[in-house]
Amino acid sequence: MAEPESPSRPGERPYLSHIVGDALRDLTEKRLLELIRKEPVPRHLAIIMDGNRRFARAEGLDIQDGHAKGRDTLEELLDWCLELEIRILTVYALSTENLSRPKEEIEGLMDLFDRALRQIAVDERVHRHQIRVRVIGNRDLLPSQVREAIAIAENATSGYSKYLYNVALGYGGRDEIVEAIRSLAREVRDGHLSPEQIDSEAVSRHLYTKDLPDPDLIFRTSGEERISNFLLWQSAYAELYFSDVLWPGLTRLDFLRAIRSFQERRRRYGA
Repeated sequence: MAEPESPSRPGERPYLSHIVGDALRDLTEKRLLELIRKEPVPRHLAIIMDGNRRFARAEGLDIQDGHAKGRDTLEELLDWCLELEIRILTVYALSTENLSRPKEEIEGLMDLFDRALRQIAVDERVHRHQIRVRVIGNRDLLPSQVREAIAIAENATSGYSKYLYNVALGYGGRDEIVEAIRSLAREVRDGHLSPEQIDSEAVSRHLYTKDLPDPDLIFRTSGEERISNFLLWQSAYAELYFSDVLWPGLTRLDFLRAIRSFQERRRRYGA
């Protein structure tokens, strides 16, 4: 009778290593989740989803496939946020600067946004959890089919308030502040507001996020450590967390580590 093959033989080592690695990951996730559930989570989480193109190049994929992988990660992220009951999520999907990318890439992204927003309107998970979806940014920079998809998603979820899911499309933080200043200037010109009445609260009321609390945590992937024109006004006292992982490769463990890091910090709000 042939001797049973030993699991320690060279041919088995990669397989066993994979099993051990998965087990360690699962244990780490379980322990982190236990710790996280004992402390407050961010009320408002904002994420800079960076690294789709680099992920595609590293994996030998087409750029559009990299963006599609990023969309899949975003779908998973929403589940992770629901699991932790993070009530407000804002994701940076397309900046004003991104619009200068090659025409073919932008057209592919717009098609991706169009389909994703229309899917949101009929997503059972969105309606079961009562998630209100909104898009922030300069919609005039977006093609008509995407603006139509935005309207469909927003109208389908307008009655919800349990969770708020905000997608920044055609968004630029400086442009947002400039537009707020213009709006305030018009109110002063028309006699509805005096210059002395303009304070930080007045500015906040004229931003895209006027009815949202400022983000507690801004999480950026890809190893870059900058805000990149995202929520410039709103991020004044936000905690920042940077991860080396490229966005499409983000895992639940990466996400839990970010939330736990936030919980371990002492927020000073400039004091």
